[in-house]
Amino acid sequence: MLILLATSPVLAHHVGSRLDQLLAGRDHVLMICVIAVHQMLAPVHAIFHWLLVAGLAFAIWDRSRAWLVVRRLLGSVEARKPRAGDAFWVAAVAADVRPTLMRVVDGLPNPAFTAGWLRPHIYVAARLPDALTAEELSAVLAHEHAHVRRRDPARLSILRFVGCALFWLPALRRLAADAADDAEIAADDTAVRGQPLVLASAILKLAGWRVSGQDPDLGGRVLSRGSGVMIGFQRDALLDRRIHRLVGDEVPVVTHVTRRSIATAFAGLALVWSSGLAVAHPLPEGGEHGAPHGGHCTQHNAWAVEHLFCLAGHARTPGALCPHATVRSATR
Repeated sequence: MLILLATSPVLAHHVGSRLDQLLAGRDHVLMICVIAVHQMLAPVHAIFHWLLVAGLAFAIWDRSRAWLVVRRLLGSVEARKPRAGDAFWVAAVAADVRPTLMRVVDGLPNPAFTAGWLRPHIYVAARLPDALTAEELSAVLAHEHAHVRRRDPARLSILRFVGCALFWLPALRRLAADAADDAEIAADDTAVRGQPLVLASAILKLAGWRVSGQDPDLGGRVLSRGSGVMIGFQRDALLDRRIHRLVGDEVPVVTHVTRRSIATAFAGLALVWSSGLAVAHPLPEGGEHGAPHGGHCTQHNAWAVEHLFCLAGHARTPGALCPHATVRSATR
C-alpha cells in the first residue's frame, strides 16, 4: 500500500487517462484557486521525480554492494558439500534437509546463514559440530532450511530494495526490518519439531560464539543482515524475543516502526499526493496582455501565492478569465 501511495501520484498523470479532462475548467475549490496551487506545487512535484530517481539509484547501489560483499567473502574461502556419514550429513538427514543444499566452509565469519537469491544455500562453519550437540546442529539446519524453502534472502532483499528506493518514507524500511524479524520467528517455529529448548540452546551457543570469538578463523569479519543473507543468530533485541518464545514465555511483539516514522510517512504522502493532484490539473491555454494561462493568477508577473484565494464571484465558463484577474485589472 505504501509503495502504491508513494509512486502513483508521481507517475499517474504521465499515463494517458481521463483525469485531466475531468479536472479541466474546474479552477476553483471554494475560494482556493487551483491554478495557483498548481503553480506553487509544480516544483515540489518535480522534486519527488528526482527523489524517485535518486532512490532507485541508491537501492541498486545498496543491493549491488550486498551481492559483492557476499560473493567476495564466499570466493575467498573453500566451500565443500557434506561428506556421507559426517556430522553435517547425519544432522541434515535428521532435519529432513537435502545435504546438497549445504556448504561447509572453513573460516566462515558467521556460524550459519542462508544466502542466494535465485538458488539459496545453507552455509555452515566447519567447526560448528565442535560447538553444538547433534540435536542442536540438526535444529540449526532445520531453521536455515526454512529460510531456503521460503526464499527469504530474495524476498527480504526485494523489500530492502523498495525501502531504499523510497528512502523518504522511513516507515517502509522499518517495516522491512519487521519482516526480517518475522522471517526468523517463522523459521524457529518450523525448526522446533517438538523440542523448543534444543533450538533455544543452539541459539544461545551461537550468539556466544560470535561475541567471544570461539572460532579462531573468523578473522574479525562478520556479515550483517544488510548483506543479503539470513543471519538469525545475533545478540540483539530479536535474540531475547526468540529465546523467550522458545521457552514458553509470552513476549510482546516489538516493531521497528516508530511514531516519528509514521508521522513522516503521513507528511510525505500528503505532500506527494497534493502536488500530484495539483499538477494533474491542466492549465488553461491562451491569455491576454501576453499573460500565460489565460491571464489566470499570473497577470503582471504576480506571484501565484498572491492569488491563492479568489475572493470574487466564481460564476464563469470553463476557459474564461479568473474573476479575480478581472478585478485586479480594473483596480489598476
